[in-house]
Amino acid sequence: MLSRIAESLYWLGRYAERAEVTARILDVYSHALLEDRVGGEESACRRLVEAMGATEPAALVEVGTNVESLVGFFVDDPRFDGSVVRSLEAMWENARGAREAMSSEMWGSINATHSALDARRGRSVYAQHGFLGWVRDRAAIVSGLADATMSHDDTWRFIVLGRSLERVDLTVRLLSTRLGDAWGTAGWVATLRCCAAYESYLRTYRRGVEGSKALEFLLLDRLFPRSVFHALGAAETALFDLDPTSDRHGAGSEPRRVVGRACADLEFIRVAELERSLPEHLARIERACSHAHDVIAKRFFNNAIAIRWSA
Repeated sequence: MLSRIAESLYWLGRYAERAEVTARILDVYSHALLEDRVGGEESACRRLVEAMGATEPAALVEVGTNVESLVGFFVDDPRFDGSVVRSLEAMWENARGAREAMSSEMWGSINATHSALDARRGRSVYAQHGFLGWVRDRAAIVSGLADATMSHDDTWRFIVLGRSLERVDLTVRLLSTRLGDAWGTAGWVATLRCCAAYESYLRTYRRGVEGSKALEFLLLDRLFPRSVFHALGAAETALFDLDPTSDRHGAGSEPRRVVGRACADLEFIRVAELERSLPEHLARIERACSHAHDVIAKRFFNNAIAIRWSA
């Protein structure tokens, strides 16, 4: 496979996941403030900025600490590269670059989403609720079509790899905001809803939401596909299939070594140990995701040396 095609598929998976999860987080936050302001609007805005990983302080100063304006900023503001609309546009651009590697149904769904994007944008937080729900549905359709209509070969594995790493990064970033500690039970319910995990949590534990159990579910659960451990395992499996080795001493692939080590750190840890030093564990996972992205790009994508003119 051409490294150009592999990189486009990898980023397609990342942007589809980013659009879906960002839309869900914004929807949950805005409704949590409308239903119950016990956490405070300013506190919610600060934690929303942390969860989104915004790095444009000048733009955020202009937006202020109003939830409605802040949600609008993260939905469709050209000053923020990680906005929902920008993620959908980037997903379409990468899909167009790898058109021949995906199924016609998947390309048709992505193209239809891009074509309907302008007509779906809303201005108020109430209008944006419908738009955010539409984004979640369209991104989920794209991911489902990738799993159902593509051969599970290297083309599909690069999509899964990008989707899994983006899922880990967003979940860890959301947990780093410590929303549950700030808002108590309501905060943990909102955190679970941001990860589409609330109903699965209730079916698994058959009790009300508790902070330690929610943390265990989102980080360590082996069966829930959006848990950090499960997503890291999916990324490690994809990397092994993309670059199988028969080395007798550890993993021969550097990307697999980085992801596998992060997964192994979570596999045998106890929840009590996580709670005692949660920020350090989350920061370690986030660094591992960033390092994994760098070594994946070096291993699979940067195969051509830039041509430079010489005197």
